[in-house]
Amino acid sequence: MSTAEQQVEIEVRNPADGSVTGRVPDESSASVAATVRELRLFQPEWEAIGPDKRAEWLFRLQDWLIDNSDELTDVVQSETGKTRYDAEIEVPAAVNLIKYWARNAAKFLLDEHPAPHSPLGRTKRLVKTYRPHPVVGIITPWNFPLLNVCFDALPALMAGAAVLVKPSEVTPLSAVALARGWAEIGAPPIFAVSTGRGDTGRAVVEAVDYVQFTGSTKTGKAIAAACGATLTPYSLELGGKDPAIVLADADIERAAAGIAYGGLFNSGQVCISIERVYVEAPVYDEFVTSLTEQVRKLRQGHDGRGFAFDIGAMATEAQRDIVARHVEQAVAAGARITTGGKATGVGTFFEPTVLVDVDHSMACISEETFGPTIPVLKVADEDEAVRLANDSVYGLSATVWTRDRKRGERVARRLEAGAVNVNDAFANLFSFALPMGGWKDSGIGARWGGAAGIRKYCRQQAITVPRVPAMKRELMWYPASRGRLRVVAGLMRALDGRGRRKLPKFLGGKR
Repeated sequence: MSTAEQQVEIEVRNPADGSVTGRVPDESSASVAATVRELRLFQPEWEAIGPDKRAEWLFRLQDWLIDNSDELTDVVQSETGKTRYDAEIEVPAAVNLIKYWARNAAKFLLDEHPAPHSPLGRTKRLVKTYRPHPVVGIITPWNFPLLNVCFDALPALMAGAAVLVKPSEVTPLSAVALARGWAEIGAPPIFAVSTGRGDTGRAVVEAVDYVQFTGSTKTGKAIAAACGATLTPYSLELGGKDPAIVLADADIERAAAGIAYGGLFNSGQVCISIERVYVEAPVYDEFVTSLTEQVRKLRQGHDGRGFAFDIGAMATEAQRDIVARHVEQAVAAGARITTGGKATGVGTFFEPTVLVDVDHSMACISEETFGPTIPVLKVADEDEAVRLANDSVYGLSATVWTRDRKRGERVARRLEAGAVNVNDAFANLFSFALPMGGWKDSGIGARWGGAAGIRKYCRQQAITVPRVPAMKRELMWYPASRGRLRVVAGLMRALDGRGRRKLPKFLGGKR
């Protein structure tokens, strides 16, 4: 292969063992622009067929996903190093999403007819419509290579938009497989994938009409700046440093099990992973013991279609090294490891780790780790837990653990996070009627949230239509007339003013 050919191709490797699993092109800005032009040609027809016809195509894609689920899960594993257990959830979750959006889109996109705010407005029929942005660009990270595409592409497609996906260069194969499935079912050519590195992503941002980005806060801020320069609307789901609060009245065994899962699922590489735990002093020792025992029992390794392991590999060497740095710095500053604590020396695996005796000066508490570590802090009471949980630039999600559900909800309302789960982890991730979005440096906008989750890909349009036969000339049209102005102003004052101010001066009103 020539040097020139190597420059336009990306080699995809399985991080669990380093084997090459595929190659994709590193597309140029010209290639991206050509793809967007092609999408624009077919988008008007896709919009025109309406949500019911669009739903038929999504249900065909759903059939294809189910029929090819084993092979798709193989692809996910091959580029991420996930365990089969973690990888196999992506197709069923996508199937679930298709059902939700396909069955609800028509209702969510119906024209609205708001009531006029004043009796004077009753001469007009008011209509609010939802028209899609023609081409939506979706830039996805590497942690859920199939599901992340579906999270955002499905509602955008149901809105009537054409969609261009730029997957992470680390895990592009799942998105490419999904695009192949769209073509195999014979669907209209309004869904495409452009593979590549940073320059490809920048080209997508420059070419599309709406940008949905999921990834790091640093990159998200750069995309926001680029979109601001062109007034391109966007939505960002960014980093997280999600806290868990364990109150003294919690079911400790359940809390430890839920936090182990919420902190270590997908090797901790989830935007809403639990990355710091605040435990009230009376149950701190009991919780640490239970958490340590449960994490120590987890099996880590590289499997195929079996379910031999709980914890898989990190997606990249760079991410593994961030985890190692956070752990090493914490230990150097006085933290203690109760289990795990180091890379295994095989591939990109890092042992599932529990850290205690940590504090807020440590990187493992202040920076996003995105790996299989669970730092635990002792707090005096609920107020200290809430204060420390809110002491972060991030605000994506949080969890509260208590036997008192009313107390749990009360604490949830005090937390600065876009979502809070009481006595559970990740529950909001599959509650599509609720919005999933971050506060502070965790993002702008949200996905899902019922109708809002599909309307975000639309432009609102206001239409006014006469209810009565039109006059030759409206009262306020030129030429200027003192008498007509006083009639209109008098009506507005009578309808909108209060008390004596409703009346004209000659009837006792005030100026």
